[in-house]
Amino acid sequence: MLNNIGLPGILLIAVVVLVLFGRGKISSLMGEVGKGITSFKRGVQEGKDELEAAASEEAVDVTPEKEKT
Repeated sequence: MLNNIGLPGILLIAVVVLVLFGRGKISSLMGEVGKGITSFKRGVQEGKDELEAAASEEAVDVTPEKEKT
């Protein structure tokens, strides 16, 4: 059923949502969604940095030392 929604269907849904909720409510909602996405990306980056820091701390130099002769 939703496979054939198309551009006119999406526009109709957007107009209905705009009429029901109003421009101000949708604007504030999109602002909150944007803040949530930014926070999520920041959290993912911090997690990645934390994992890389832990991996670099665990990394040990295993190259053999040259014997002095």
